[in-house]
Amino acid sequence: MDRVYTMELVRSFQVGEMSRREFLTKAGAALGSFAAASTVLAACTPVTGPTEPVVVATLEPVAAEPTLTATPDGPSILTQMVEYPDGNGDTLMAYVARPAGDGVYPAVVVIQEWWGLNDHIKDVTNRFAAEGFVALAPDLYHGAVTSEPNEARKLVMEMDQDTAVAEIRSGVDYLLAQEYVAGPTVGITGFCMGGGLTLQVALVEDRLGAAVPWYGSPLSAQQAATVKAPVLGNYGSLDSGIPASRVEAMGEAMTAAGIPNEFYIYDGAQHSFFNDTRTSYNPEAAALAWERTLAWLRKYVAVEQVTSFYGVLEDRSPSRASPAQLRGRSSTPCRMTNAITINTSRLSTAAGRPSPSVSAT
Repeated sequence: MDRVYTMELVRSFQVGEMSRREFLTKAGAALGSFAAASTVLAACTPVTGPTEPVVVATLEPVAAEPTLTATPDGPSILTQMVEYPDGNGDTLMAYVARPAGDGVYPAVVVIQEWWGLNDHIKDVTNRFAAEGFVALAPDLYHGAVTSEPNEARKLVMEMDQDTAVAEIRSGVDYLLAQEYVAGPTVGITGFCMGGGLTLQVALVEDRLGAAVPWYGSPLSAQQAATVKAPVLGNYGSLDSGIPASRVEAMGEAMTAAGIPNEFYIYDGAQHSFFNDTRTSYNPEAAALAWERTLAWLRKYVAVEQVTSFYGVLEDRSPSRASPAQLRGRSSTPCRMTNAITINTSRLSTAAGRPSPSVSAT
């Protein structure tokens, strides 16, 4: 290790001459690992006052073996931080949670809100594992987490969207290489910023079985007609940043292209209504959207014989259709796990306007 070079990197980062991403890339190369660079980053992040900093580096060390973790209302799961390469040979990190039992399981990528890979996103990842999924949450901020909106906005602006999409796809590579992942496709879901990234990944990733954006920035009609997986969207009627008309237009474009889709606008729900650590949390809307999300992933993530989390062998095989074949399907009624039958040709928005793909709850 070149100690002088590393200290120069620290100085450059502290005085603002270098971004967090650039620091981690260069320091990781100098120190031999991304985890070591993240430890240095945590030590050199400036604290501006006696209170807790608004941006902190919270990267956990990579564990050789997963930790058995108890869940509040279900069986124990296995959790750990993992490393894997990106397309350029750099090292990425992610939080992974999976069922503790032997067998293979469907997988889902969980994309963070603009706050970073915080405890809430890790908890959501754990919840997917408790439902029988291998869940991976990529650390798109490379160790940075904040709870302050202005700092979150800075982190989003610092993040390059194309790079983030590429890093998420590297996470798909990692999942499909694991012996406990069924494949050959995975699901993807994300919240707020992560919801928008979920849709962006769905434009380019052929190995998606299903996509579930939560209040993510809608695609244009032209983009929506080219997504590569069935899409379920969860949005709030009180979300001032995402008009229902944009969600409706996105759903209409997918329906016209023959892409299976269902979009729900939850009456009385704000942006980020699923986050139970924020004042925007809406427990009723969150519970219903969660059940719909699980049903969608179980319907479309392509696995054959899957050992369920409770030890029962189940056949959850959807038809083996290519993305091109998928676009040729009509939007037919689909029975969800909560016994609600949805027909995408007879749904309406919160305002009561007819729509082929948007439903108010």
